[in-house]
Amino acid sequence: MSRAGVFLSNVLAVAYKEASILRHDKALLAAILIQPVMMFLLFGMALSNKPANVPWVVLDWNGGATARRLVEDVMATGYFVPPQRVTSYDQGRALLQRGRAVAMLVIPKDFRREFERSRAQVQVLVDGSDPMQAARVGGYLTQVASQFDPERQPDQRTAQDRVRTDGPLDLRQRFWFNATLDDREFFLAALAGMLLTNLCLSATSLGLVAERESGTYEQMLATPATPIEIVLGKLLPYVGVSYVVMLFATTAPGVVFGLWPEGSFVTLFVVTLPFVLASLSVGVFVSALARTSAQAVFISVFFIMPSFVLSGAMFPYQFMPDGVRQIGGLFPLRWYQIALRRIVERGADLSEVAVPTLALCAIFAALLVAIRLLMKPRLS
Repeated sequence: MSRAGVFLSNVLAVAYKEASILRHDKALLAAILIQPVMMFLLFGMALSNKPANVPWVVLDWNGGATARRLVEDVMATGYFVPPQRVTSYDQGRALLQRGRAVAMLVIPKDFRREFERSRAQVQVLVDGSDPMQAARVGGYLTQVASQFDPERQPDQRTAQDRVRTDGPLDLRQRFWFNATLDDREFFLAALAGMLLTNLCLSATSLGLVAERESGTYEQMLATPATPIEIVLGKLLPYVGVSYVVMLFATTAPGVVFGLWPEGSFVTLFVVTLPFVLASLSVGVFVSALARTSAQAVFISVFFIMPSFVLSGAMFPYQFMPDGVRQIGGLFPLRWYQIALRRIVERGADLSEVAVPTLALCAIFAALLVAIRLLMKPRLS
C-alpha cells in the first residue's frame, strides 16, 4: 500500500473511532442538536424590536374627558400596559430613575382650552438608556398625538397602521439618561456583564470535569472539606480576576469615550460580588452535570448564548413575550445588566439596585444547593 493509502487509512480509522465515541455520547449529541433549535426559536419567535408591555406614567393636571381620551388612544395601540398615575414630576422621575417606567406623559392643566384654541402642547419624558426602545416608544406616542381627535371613538389600530399627519397636538419629547440616544452608551454600560459571564462560565465549567478525567475527583471528595467548601474554594481565585475585568470594562469607556459611571464604584463593587459568585456557580453546575470536557464546553455555550440573548444585555427584554421574558430572569446576567445600567447611566445608589442584588444572591444560593445535590451521591 502506498504512503497516501496508509495515511488515508489511518485517518479514517481514527475518525471511525471518534465517531463511535461521539455516537454513544448522548449528552453531547443532545447539546449539539438542542442549541440550534433553541436559537432558531429565540430569533424566529421570541425576539422582536417592536415594543410590548411598555410601562409608562401619566401626570394629568387637567383631569378632563379630553385628557382621558388621549390616554385611551395610547392604550389602543396595544403596546402599553395600563399607566401608573402620579401627582407630581418628582414621583414620575423617581419611577423613571428606578426603571419602573419607560415614558412619562405630562398633560397640562389648560389642555382642553389650548386644544380648542390652537395646538395644545403635551410633554413626554422618555428613558433613553435603551436607544432602540426609546426611539420606538417616542415614535408611537408622536404618531398617536398626530392623529388625536377627542370626538373619534378610540379604535384598535396599531401605531404602525396610522398615517402620520400634522395634528392638533404638539408632543414635546425629552430623553433622559441618554439624551442623544447613543447606541455606544447602551452597549458599553452592560459590557462588564457580558465579559464576566463569558469569563466565569468558561473558567469554571471544566473544573470538576478535569478532576474526574484525571482520576482525582474521588480523592478530592475524600478530603475533610465539605462539597460546599470545595465549591467555594474553587470559586474564590476567580473572584479577584473578575473584579479586574469589571474595572477594565467600566474605566476603559471612560478613558476612551468619556463614558464614566454616574454612580459610585462602591455600589458597583457590592453588586458585582453576588453576580460573579452566581455566574461562577453556573460554571461549576455545568461541570457537575458533564461527564467529559466536550460536554462541559457545549453545555457552557448553551448557557452563555441564552444569557446574552434573554438577559436584555443585547436586546430589550421588555419586548419579549410573556414566558420568554420570565425565563430570562433565571440567568444572573439579567439582574446584573439591570443594576449596571442603573448605576452607570442613572447614578443609582445601593437602595435602587437592592432588588437585582437580592435576586443574584437568591440565584447563587439555589445553585449551591443544586451543586451540593449533584455531588452528594459520590460521597456515600
